[in-house]
Amino acid sequence: MIISSLSVPYCHSMKVSSILKAGFITGTLDICAACLQYFLRTGKSPENVLKFVASGVFGKEAFTGGGFMSFYGLLFHYLVAFSFAAFFLFLYPRLKFFSYNLLITAVLYGLFTWAVMNRIVLPLSNAPAIPFTWPGAAMAAGILCLCIGLPLAILARRKV
Repeated sequence: MIISSLSVPYCHSMKVSSILKAGFITGTLDICAACLQYFLRTGKSPENVLKFVASGVFGKEAFTGGGFMSFYGLLFHYLVAFSFAAFFLFLYPRLKFFSYNLLITAVLYGLFTWAVMNRIVLPLSNAPAIPFTWPGAAMAAGILCLCIGLPLAILARRKV
């Protein structure tokens, strides 16, 4: 088989099935938490959360684009979730301190995810800027610690 004969280093912790499982779990937990938090805070449709995600690529058009923009938002959300899951699964066996304490690992990776998304990805995207507030940042970081960091730490410890 051609693929197996390629001389590309293969990392056993980077199985596609592990990335898919971790990405689907964390992506689903995160989008559910974000939609619930948005609805409880504003009383508005959680569909706006998906359109906000789509606006990272499509700009203001995403908010008037209908159901297709919600679909694109969900697609982009899961692409980001898979990326963060793959990166964590790549890092986990290489950073031994990740295996010492599940909660510290969850918090560290959740905060890392928040920092990358809010300080790099969102500013470089077409999404409208959200004013920084400490309560908003704490809520968003907490969601990421619980919905991204903790499940990834648990899955990695169990070797997905």
